Amino acid sequence: MSSLFKPSSNTRFRMALVALAVLFGGGLIAGPMIYVRTPYYQQMQDPIDQPVQFDHRHHVGDEGIDCRYCHYLVEKSPNAGVPPTSVCLNCHAQIWNKSPKLAPVREAYFADRPIVWNKVNKLPHFVYFNHSIHVKQGVGCVTCHGRIDEMPAVEKGEPLTMGWCLDCHRAPEKFLRPRDQVTNMTWKPKDQLEIGRALKEQYHVQTRVSCTTCHR
Repeated sequence: MSSLFKPSSNTRFRMALVALAVLFGGGLIAGPMIYVRTPYYQQMQDPIDQPVQFDHRHHVGDEGIDCRYCHYLVEKSPNAGVPPTSVCLNCHAQIWNKSPKLAPVREAYFADRPIVWNKVNKLPHFVYFNHSIHVKQGVGCVTCHGRIDEMPAVEKGEPLTMGWCLDCHRAPEKFLRPRDQVTNMTWKPKDQLEIGRALKEQYHVQTRVSCTTCHR
C-alpha cells in the first residue's frame, strides 16, 4: 500500500511553518507600526467636546468671521490664542444675549476668569512650533487644521506627525499661498507649484529639515 504523502511533503510542511512564523513575527512588528499611523489612533475626525458649543460652520462659513478675529495672536505669537470672553460678547452682548447655551460665557466674563477650552491639536512638549512664522510665510490655516468652516465641532484635521511636517519642510512650494489668502478656506490655485515657487522666493522661504528647527 502506497503512502498517502510523498517524502517531499515533510519539507513542504516545514517550509510552510517557517513562512507562517515569519509572517506572524513580521505582523507583530509591523502591525503596531501601521496602527499608530492610522487616523483612528491619531484621533482624527474625532470631534472634541468643549465647555461651550461653538459651531465654526456658522461663525466662519455663514458669517464669514476671519480666523484672526478670535485667534488674534496667530500673526505675532507662537500660540494662536483663544478668544477672551470679551471678544465673544462683542457680538453676543446683543445677539443671543439670553441664550442658556452662552451662560458659561457670561458667567466667565463677569467672574473675570477664562474659559478652559479642550485642546484639539496636541504636540509633544519637546516640539517647538511657532504659528506666526508659518502664517507670515504663507502657510494657510486649512493646510494644518483642515476645513474648519465645515466642522460643527472642531476635530483634528491632519496627523501632525514628524513625517507629515517634514513633507512641507522639504518642499514648501507645494503648500505656500499668498499671505492675504492664509485664512481663506476655499482658496485654490491654478498651478500650486508655479505659485509656490514664486512665493518661496518672494517670502525667502528655505527648506528646513535639521533637528534643531523643531527640537530646541
